[in-house]
Amino acid sequence: MTADHLAAAEELAATLRADAADRDRAAEQPVAEVKRLRRSGLLPLPVSAERGGAGGSWVEANQVARIVSAADASVGHLLGYHYLQLWRSELFDRPAAIERLHRRTAEHGWFVAGVSNPLDFALRLTPTATGFVVDGRKTFATGASVADHLVVSGTRTDNDDKLTFTVDASSAGIEYLDDWDNIGQRLTASGGVVFDRVPVETDDVLGVQPDDEADPRAARTSLSALGFQVVLSQIYVGIAEGALSEAADYTRQRARPWLLSGVDAAAEDPYIVAGYGELVASVEAARLLADRATSALADAAEQGSALSAERRGATAVEISAAKVVATRVVNDTTSRIFEFLGARATASRYGFDRFWRNARTLTLHDPVVYKAREVGEHFLTGKRPPFTGYS
Repeated sequence: MTADHLAAAEELAATLRADAADRDRAAEQPVAEVKRLRRSGLLPLPVSAERGGAGGSWVEANQVARIVSAADASVGHLLGYHYLQLWRSELFDRPAAIERLHRRTAEHGWFVAGVSNPLDFALRLTPTATGFVVDGRKTFATGASVADHLVVSGTRTDNDDKLTFTVDASSAGIEYLDDWDNIGQRLTASGGVVFDRVPVETDDVLGVQPDDEADPRAARTSLSALGFQVVLSQIYVGIAEGALSEAADYTRQRARPWLLSGVDAAAEDPYIVAGYGELVASVEAARLLADRATSALADAAEQGSALSAERRGATAVEISAAKVVATRVVNDTTSRIFEFLGARATASRYGFDRFWRNARTLTLHDPVVYKAREVGEHFLTGKRPPFTGYS
C-alpha cells in the first residue's frame, strides 16, 4: 500500500472511530458517511491512473477497507462493496461500459453499490428497441439507497440469461424500501429495492454471467461470487482488529485488576495478558489467510479468458479456508474481549457491543459450514466447489 493511501485510510478511520458508537446508536441512513468516503479521496482507489483514479490494486483496496472496518464496520462494508463492484465489472468483456463506469467514478467521486443478492431471482429484464426495462424486487442491497450508481444483476425474460448492468441510482422507477432494521451493520443501508419499468440501455450492459460451468466464460465471470467472500473475510478481520484495539485502550486506561491478582493494573494481570495474546495471535493468522486469499483471487482474475475451472476451484477453496477462520476468529474475539474489560465496560456509552453485533450479523451472510465443507471435500476427494452465487 502506498504511503498516501495508507495515510488517507488511517485518517478516515480516526474520524470514524471518534463517534462510531454514537452513530451506531442513531442508526441513520449513511448519507454523511458516504460524504466522508468521498472527501477521503479513497473511492477511486482501484481505478487505473489512465482513467483519473489513484491506480491502486485489488489487494490494496481490500487492505484499505479492512482499516476502515476496524473503526466502523458499516462504513468498511460500504467501501469494500464499492471496490468490489468496480473490480467485478472488469470480469466482463465490455471495455467501453467498464471504462465509462470507472472514469465517471474517478471524475465525480461516485459511490457505487450493487443490487445482486444471489438468492433473489426476482429482477426481470424485458427487451426493448434500445435495451431493456427492469422490473422486480431485491431483498438486500447494501448501500444502494445512498449510492450514485448501481451494478445490478437480473434475468432476461426471453431467454433466461443472467445479465449484469449499470444504472443511475436515482433513475425513475427505482424505489428504496429503507427496511433494514437489524441488530448489527446498522449504517449499511442494506434494505430492499423495487424496480418498476426502469429503462436500461444496451450500452450499459456489462455482460452475461453463464450458469453452465462448461461455458468458457463461466470460470472468469463467476469470480464475482468469490470477490464477495474475500471482501467479507477482510471486513471480519477488520472488526476483530478494531475490537482488540479499543478493548486494549480501555484495559490500559480504565479496567481495574481483580483483588486476588496481586498486580496494580489490569494490563499486568497474567490471565488478561495471556488472553489478549491468544486473540492477537488468532487475528493475525486470520489476517494472513485473508490477504493470501485476496492475492489468489487477483492472480486468478489476471488469467483472463485462460482461467481454467481447476485454477478457479483451487482459488475458491483457498478463499473458503480464509472465510472459515475469519468467521470463527471475529465471533470469538468480539465476545471474549468482555472477559478482559469487566462489568463497567458494558455501559452503552462505550459501545463495545457493536463489534459483536456487527460480526454476528455479517457472518450470517451465508452459512460458513458450507465453506468448511468445501475445504474438507477438496482435501479428501479433490472435489471443486460448484459455481454458485456464494462459491
